[in-house]
Amino acid sequence: MNKLTLSIAQSVVEKAKHIAESNKTSVSAMFSQFVESIASERTRSAKIGPLTRKLSGMMKLRLGKDYKDLITDALMEKYKIAK
Repeated sequence: MNKLTLSIAQSVVEKAKHIAESNKTSVSAMFSQFVESIASERTRSAKIGPLTRKLSGMMKLRLGKDYKDLITDALMEKYKIAK
């Protein structure tokens, strides 16, 4: 295991020690878990939920329109705004 030296305000060090103690772990283990969780979030692709998967493809866009145009049209109709 390698050693790492960080420059951190004393108040942050005390908070980290308190959090580690209350979770029955070390500051080193807590820091390692933090870095691993951030790294895995960045490499993990977004998962599509079952409802989104079920609804995808249900609506066809008119040629030359994208979803932003559809949202704009719907809001203009809802709030009775003329084009």
